[in-house]
Amino acid sequence: MSLVGALPFLKPRLSPSVSPGRQRRHTLPASEFRPLNTQDAISVFEIEKEAFISVSGDCPLHLDEVRHFLMLCPELSMGWFEEGRLVAFIIGSQWDQDRLTLDALTLHKPKGSTVHIHVLAVHRTFRQQGKGPILMWRYLQYLRCLPYVRRAVLMCEDFLVPFYQKSGFKVQGRCSITVASLTFTEMQYPVRGHALMRRNSENTQHHMHTLTVFTHAAKFGSFAKLLVQ
Repeated sequence: MSLVGALPFLKPRLSPSVSPGRQRRHTLPASEFRPLNTQDAISVFEIEKEAFISVSGDCPLHLDEVRHFLMLCPELSMGWFEEGRLVAFIIGSQWDQDRLTLDALTLHKPKGSTVHIHVLAVHRTFRQQGKGPILMWRYLQYLRCLPYVRRAVLMCEDFLVPFYQKSGFKVQGRCSITVASLTFTEMQYPVRGHALMRRNSENTQHHMHTLTVFTHAAKFGSFAKLLVQ
């Protein structure tokens, strides 16, 4: 990891003339997107519980599963932080089949070219602000930087289909997975960024630098249903 790449993730030294409390207010970015790590797992699960338990009685990912995916593939997660507080997140993993099966809910397939988006959730106090669509857009743009990714897939309840269609997802059909009485629609998003990157070397260098910093950040920190808008 280069020094330049590491600097944004290292804690700044405190100036002797500035109190720690005052310095901290200046070191926390107003808004930050970064990969999640296992230290974020509890914050992730608290948001997820509040978003899903009251609606469906269960969470897409339990706490041990959140930790599982953040340990195996943190680079396929994205958290939105405001002044150091997690306000929204996405967790994904790799998948290696055309359609989702029950195994896709718990497995990470490192040789797969599909990213399965397990969950997208927004903290209750930050809903109705458009953060869900913005985070999804940022995440899909990031996937364009990953040369092994060809598409993203998710499953959602029917009432969420229009939301994901606005983000560019297309309906694949009914999902074979059911959870209790819940049924889902399977959707996919074709990731074509690798082709554009090959045609523009300058953009390629920029995106790969972003990818390197983002992936290193993940390692440094070592149902996609949604309560979105």
